[in-house]
Amino acid sequence: MEWFKTQTVNDKTAVFDPLRRQYVALTPEEQVRQKVLYYLVEVRGLAAGLVAVEYSIKVNNLPKRCDIVVFNNSGEARMIVECKAENVEITGKVLDQAIRYYSGLQTEFLTLTNGKSMFCYRVSDGRLSALDEFPDI
Repeated sequence: MEWFKTQTVNDKTAVFDPLRRQYVALTPEEQVRQKVLYYLVEVRGLAAGLVAVEYSIKVNNLPKRCDIVVFNNSGEARMIVECKAENVEITGKVLDQAIRYYSGLQTEFLTLTNGKSMFCYRVSDGRLSALDEFPDI
């Protein structure tokens, strides 16, 4: 896969997302999202077809979008990844957002990142447990 290919249109930079197969605006959050996607597919070896970007869900009948959702081979959602721009601190508010998304998908793992810090959690029996490293999924 070709990663981090950019183009400029009307003085705005766009990056090619090989998973969505299109150019998207290169915002600070998108920059982090692309790095995470690269990590998942190229470093961790996940099949690109098991990784969804800006995945639509419903939470309390309201439409929401998860930055990244990782599925297993059976099509079950295993992890939600919430990406923030590098200058956004990962706080309890970001965790609350991921937990709201969890309520719509019931994944086993939640990951929060701003590209500088990454926090991974396992959800079991409604409880969050912080992980020391990125889980094998």
